[in-house]
Amino acid sequence: MQSFRFIKAACRRVTLTLVLGAIALPASALIEYSDTQRDTIIELIDQLEERHYAKLRYDDTLSSQHLDAYISSLDGSKMFFTAADIADFERYRSVMDEQLPEGNLDAGFTIFNRFQERLQARLETVLESLPETIAAMDFTADEYYELNTDDRQWAKDNAELDERWRKHLKNQVLSLRLADKPAEEIPETLSRRYSNQLKRVAQYNSQDVFQIYANALTELYDPHTNYFSPRRSENFNINMSLSLEGIGAVLQAEDEYTKVVRLVPKGPADKQGELQPSDRIVAVGQGDDGEMVDVIGWRLDEVVELVRGPKGSTVRLEVIPAKSKATDERKRFAIVRNEVKLEEQSAQKEILEIPNGEQTLKVGVIDIPAFYIDFEAMRRGDKDYKSTTRDVKRLLTELQDENIDGLVIDLRNNGGGSLQEANELTGLFIEYGPTVQIRHSSRRVWRDGKRLKGDYYQGPLVVLINRLSASASEIFAGAIQDYERGIIVGDRSFGKGTVQTLTPLTEGQLKITESKFYRISGDSTQHRGVVPDIEFPTMFDTEEIGESALEHALNWDQINSVRHRRYDDLSTVLPHVTELFEERSLSNPDFIYLQDRIALAAETRKLEKLPLNEKARLALRDSQKDRALEIENKRRKAKGEEPLASLEEDEEDVEAEGDGADLASEEEEDDEPDVLLSEAGNVLVDALVLKQQRFALNAGEKE
Repeated sequence: MQSFRFIKAACRRVTLTLVLGAIALPASALIEYSDTQRDTIIELIDQLEERHYAKLRYDDTLSSQHLDAYISSLDGSKMFFTAADIADFERYRSVMDEQLPEGNLDAGFTIFNRFQERLQARLETVLESLPETIAAMDFTADEYYELNTDDRQWAKDNAELDERWRKHLKNQVLSLRLADKPAEEIPETLSRRYSNQLKRVAQYNSQDVFQIYANALTELYDPHTNYFSPRRSENFNINMSLSLEGIGAVLQAEDEYTKVVRLVPKGPADKQGELQPSDRIVAVGQGDDGEMVDVIGWRLDEVVELVRGPKGSTVRLEVIPAKSKATDERKRFAIVRNEVKLEEQSAQKEILEIPNGEQTLKVGVIDIPAFYIDFEAMRRGDKDYKSTTRDVKRLLTELQDENIDGLVIDLRNNGGGSLQEANELTGLFIEYGPTVQIRHSSRRVWRDGKRLKGDYYQGPLVVLINRLSASASEIFAGAIQDYERGIIVGDRSFGKGTVQTLTPLTEGQLKITESKFYRISGDSTQHRGVVPDIEFPTMFDTEEIGESALEHALNWDQINSVRHRRYDDLSTVLPHVTELFEERSLSNPDFIYLQDRIALAAETRKLEKLPLNEKARLALRDSQKDRALEIENKRRKAKGEEPLASLEEDEEDVEAEGDGADLASEEEEDDEPDVLLSEAGNVLVDALVLKQQRFALNAGEKE
């Protein structure tokens, strides 16, 4: 990893994380657990063993894993504890499974208090000598900074930790230099960063420690099973209400950074377009000219508080782009906060005109950003309540009135939503039958779907998905694929096929995985996701994004299939359609451009260390920029456009266009074609024409 894990997120997706910083506390002020927490841990373990889908017992094996996970959540990059500390903690390895069910939390709190002690001592040492340390740095020396510390051994002594810290600080200083930070401001920036982190330990309390210790255990069951302290429960409930005003981004703590997990479809950040999943937020500013506050090492909830704000206000973010392995590259932009409104997440339609020989076919497109339903309006009896299925049915009727030749359902970036709507939507495309199977931890299976025969759209269908299509999107896409009702194109979907419920505990709440989704074929959507019939190139890194990227994710498996109708025999069509797609891809400048960018990103991800020699670091950065420029100009040449002298020239053009954006309609669409959507339309037309040819051939043979 680029930077060490000060306190790794104990709940990887949603749970609050502590950050770097501590104050040396006398023995009388050490953090201790309460009687309430004793009762809570007993309840929590009982719930995990009895209700979790995995049916794991908290035994010696899990106790050993719990110890390793807890130490890693505190010091995953091995920058504070020494080998002697770890040897001392070994006494807990096989006894925590006996202690915790009795309410004994000694191990967790003893280890944390040791961590506080080491952390505070290290930060004080850094702050005392920071100016002198920076002044003595030699950026001509051939040294390297490790990016992947997973296999690093625990330091033998403090001298070895000192050396790790020397290189860590040198990398931070070099990153700031290459990010054009004035030299005189660098010591002040780092001093303020570490001073702020040092002060934050005063906020630590027994709830914080208990939460990290508990989540080090819950995440061994699966990454979506989490303990929420009372404070975190309150924030979780706010988020679930969707009433939050902000930028529409889901954030998590990773190492000392705040990382973007996903964007809420049609939210402010999604519409603004510059913030991307896996970007790391390093600074936040308020308004058009407020001070940019360095947030590296901050608590997740503190960063969220800075990003949140009233509707109409502006927040400025400085991020390390997801594509950057180093921390040298920075990007700064502004987002106007707003509410994510239901009507903005509504399904939308358009028509693509796809040339085919001498004729042009009309392909309807329905973009579905989320599976939504206005439960409140439905409960009060409003006959016109809003839902995904109702909107899609209306749009489909309008498209059919315009005589479309086929339909593309666009589920890219659709993170899911209402299971009911996923089932209802599938019913618009099949006559009747099950849509999904749900298997409870009790191993009871029940099925849901379209129970009565009814009208449905019978025309050609393609469903477009990507890595961020999750949950309800996967249920719909999987059902369409299993019924052979349409062709699935795009990228392998996210792979979240589990169902969680919230359970109150004596203190806080437990979100626990109790069930799994299965397709009617019997395949789980968990981990593997929905594999498209035709795979498009993708910029999403499967090692960073998706269920398979999460530690301890439940495995893919199968249950019995359900008897179901197959509406088509796609096996006779797909080989030829795939061949046509591959032929087009070889000459499509936009596809070639995308594939070249994917190859460059893959090369960047292979970096295991960064040079601490400034010239070598600049050469590395320049080589990546040159490669990116080469890729861009290759696309421009193929499309008959003027080449760029530099990538900065392209960015300046974008900024110039942006300066006048407020003079144009806010609804004005980007002129840049959506190459993946266009290709989905081409696939549909290929399948349609192929079927027409075969139908005509069969009819001729009969005559």
